[in-house]
Amino acid sequence: MSRVTAGYLGLVLGGVVLGAGLLGGCASPPPGGVQVIDRNQSAYMREPLRRGRYLVRPGDTLYSIAFRFGWDWKTLAAHNGIGPPYLLRPGDYIRFDGPLKGQATSRQTVASSSRPVAPAKPAPKPSPTTKPPVVAKPGSATVASSSSSQNGGKATAGKSTGNWTWPATGTMVGRFAPNGSLNKGIDIAGELGQPVFAASDGLVVYAGSGLRGYGELLIIKHDDVYVSAYGHNRRLLVREGQQVKAGQTIAEMGSTGTDRVKLHFEIRRQGKPVDPLQYLPRR
Repeated sequence: MSRVTAGYLGLVLGGVVLGAGLLGGCASPPPGGVQVIDRNQSAYMREPLRRGRYLVRPGDTLYSIAFRFGWDWKTLAAHNGIGPPYLLRPGDYIRFDGPLKGQATSRQTVASSSRPVAPAKPAPKPSPTTKPPVVAKPGSATVASSSSSQNGGKATAGKSTGNWTWPATGTMVGRFAPNGSLNKGIDIAGELGQPVFAASDGLVVYAGSGLRGYGELLIIKHDDVYVSAYGHNRRLLVREGQQVKAGQTIAEMGSTGTDRVKLHFEIRRQGKPVDPLQYLPRR
């Protein structure tokens, strides 16, 4: 992402939250004086916004609002009493303030936790001639170890590990920043118009340019935990509500919202950005 965007995000993270009276184009506060948050206030919030309300505009989706303000989409839906199919109408308000009315834990998880659990049987000891099985860490079925120096920093599309594949071919010019606000994904430089691929099977839940700093953006929901984002495209080739497959061409690489041709790619787990290199296959 550009330095201008990074500086802008730094102001947000520093606590500058502007209300409707300070930003042009904002709606008036609803009854009770609750702060209305501008749609372009934040391209990324380090922590979920916990105050004010957001006025839904044409083109907004629950997923894009959650992505913009750092929320897990399920938690935001529960907090606002929104159920499937999670449709919003222009003029609705999305609340960020007040006590949480819902948690990310699903009803199935809560129900299963209340059932008695039988004690686990001890695992059989391996025979002297048999190596013990390798036990994967939770979630490692879709996680691949990464190396930042392999293959000359080149990203190779089409190779996949578990459920993930590289979203574009090119040179990586930006890396995930775990402790700061500069980059919550990776940037892959390439040629104008080259294909951008879906990193995993999923549902397109946002397609547009309403999130400041991302240009023409796609957000794909993969399951109840993971979403991925693809920014700065020249042209979007899929629409909201469309199912896509890993490796499918979904956009053309561009420079919208930034200063060079590149793809900005993020993976978010329950609303929190994670390092894509921990999920993408080894290069």
